[in-house]
Amino acid sequence: MKKISLSLSISFMIVALLVGLAAGYYISPSYQQTMYNKEEMGFGQADRFVDLRYINQMATHHKGAILLANQIGNKSQRVEIKNLIAEIQTSEPKLIDELYAWKKQWYNDNRVIKDPIVPNLGDLDEKTDLRFLNALIAHHEEGIKMTKEIKVKSSRKEILNNADTVEQFLTKSLVTLKGWREEWYEVK
Repeated sequence: MKKISLSLSISFMIVALLVGLAAGYYISPSYQQTMYNKEEMGFGQADRFVDLRYINQMATHHKGAILLANQIGNKSQRVEIKNLIAEIQTSEPKLIDELYAWKKQWYNDNRVIKDPIVPNLGDLDEKTDLRFLNALIAHHEEGIKMTKEIKVKSSRKEILNNADTVEQFLTKSLVTLKGWREEWYEVK
């Protein structure tokens, strides 16, 4: 039996890999999406665990709002921002608790989601509120994408109602946040 050279073996492996990738790309549209659009993978397929993935991601989303608010704490001099922070710190934990209750009831899953990584809003200066507003605006826009996706994939009444409520709240809040940003910093 003849030995195949190392370079020939590597060449065969590379060709096989490329053929496999090309076949996956053309045969499966979802494979194509996961290769090039990882940030849009969202909740995956509409299977029996799609609601669990929504619950976990929405709980993470709510935790992200709390972490952003905690960074600002009492640094802002604006009453509007202070009130918003107080609202986030009191309402978001309740929303997380509701999601965890569903998670326990429907999936018998008590695991707590890890805290997400959120932007560091930096030291106190004249742009602290602007950085906070920018972070919350991006955060709200991502939340709206999540609600739109789950409304297409879930059939559970509680999840659909939650998504509607969250989307309405985030949409209304976006108008307020963008209004403050424009009024205070002349940024659209």
